[in-house]
Amino acid sequence: MQREQHALGLLNVGGGIAVLASYAWAFSCSSELRAGLWGGVPEAIRPIYTVNMLLAAAGYFPFTWLYLFRTTPGELESATGVRYELLFLLYGLVLIPSALWLPMTARMLLDPGLLLWWSIRCVLALVGIGSLGLLWLSFRHAQTRPGPASWAAAAGAIPFFTQTAILDALIWPAFYPA
Repeated sequence: MQREQHALGLLNVGGGIAVLASYAWAFSCSSELRAGLWGGVPEAIRPIYTVNMLLAAAGYFPFTWLYLFRTTPGELESATGVRYELLFLLYGLVLIPSALWLPMTARMLLDPGLLLWWSIRCVLALVGIGSLGLLWLSFRHAQTRPGPASWAAAAGAIPFFTQTAILDALIWPAFYPA
């Protein structure tokens, strides 16, 4: 494992802990506040969120494993034309805003404001942009270096993108009673 891979691993561990801590915090909130985090998402489509959230979480591991353990910085650039440093940006766009949106939404429920609402929209958009980049990179890698690990990474990126860029960044705000 090269230095850049170690650093990306640390970003994933630290960012992952922050995201999980924000979810643990949300679960520790009052039931009214927890229910409010759904915004106005209708009960009828919440199971889609739940199932896709599990698929997205499971899908995160194949592409992260590919970039951490199976692809050196030189191999990534050779296969995709993309420098390994781009992974830091993409994962940063996914992890840092992901850790912020639940606390920000809880704050919005307690003290609504237009600036806070647009800040929430921005953090969700950043996560969606990061996941779009990871989806694109995973498919590019699979096309240039086909194999089970590459295609598993690309397949895993699909529900992750669906959750972050479509369900969270587009659909959830459309139902939010702002």
